Amino acid sequence: MSETEPHVVRLDGQNLHELPSYLAGRSDLLHLSVYDNQITTLPDWLWSLTQLRTLNLAGNQLTHIPDDVHRLQNLCMLDLGHNRIAELPDGLGDLAALTDFLYLSDNGLETLPVSLTQLTALRYLNITENRLQALPADIGHMTGLMELRAYNNPLDTLPASIGDLGSLRELHLDHTRLTVLPDSIDGLRDLRVLSLRGCRLANLPSAIGQLKGLRHLDLRANQLTRLPTTIADLPQLEKLDLRWNHKLQSVPGWISELEARGCLVYC
Repeated sequence: MSETEPHVVRLDGQNLHELPSYLAGRSDLLHLSVYDNQITTLPDWLWSLTQLRTLNLAGNQLTHIPDDVHRLQNLCMLDLGHNRIAELPDGLGDLAALTDFLYLSDNGLETLPVSLTQLTALRYLNITENRLQALPADIGHMTGLMELRAYNNPLDTLPASIGDLGSLRELHLDHTRLTVLPDSIDGLRDLRVLSLRGCRLANLPSAIGQLKGLRHLDLRANQLTRLPTTIADLPQLEKLDLRWNHKLQSVPGWISELEARGCLVYC
């Protein structure tokens, strides 16, 4: 993407304080990127650029996204990361074409709108580095998700519906306040990466043994006292990281079985 391509405008790192007015009325515009500027507000005419497919507003000083964002019905990628947004509009959930990428990292979000779960075709969601204490109860409706990154949030629990994300391949929950995982995670049959570094887990559910596609399990720096034997039943596991679990009483004998079949284990 560059300024010289048709239907593309990239104005990254230009020290802009507002979107340039010459973009108003650009009904042919498909891709707009204004990453790393000083923009604080968005003009009303932005929501008239209804042919936009990608919109990158990351790295600015935005505090508010109006509900008019729902008018961008062709949008398949939206990046709002690294701003100062404390609340998201319900209209975000009306972006039915949003399939590729929704990046909301490093804002001040304390909750996510329930409407977000209407994005059933979205494949990648990044909500890291916020103030979220919970995920929407119906997050399981987002059945298109293949990667969910929610690390560095004060999450206490996961909704049971997380197990309905059957297409999920990567789940990153590092440095949250999770003390337990729901048994419903056994529904994540396509999961390949489960990263739980720096949580507060004392135990894991035996249901973790149902994650037959799991290749990488990161359990570093938790409060684990024991491990379920079902981990040994994970046929695709390539890496198991158990370091800095100082309450783990002993290393189970089945660890050697994992290593014997080629799994890299760090204790």
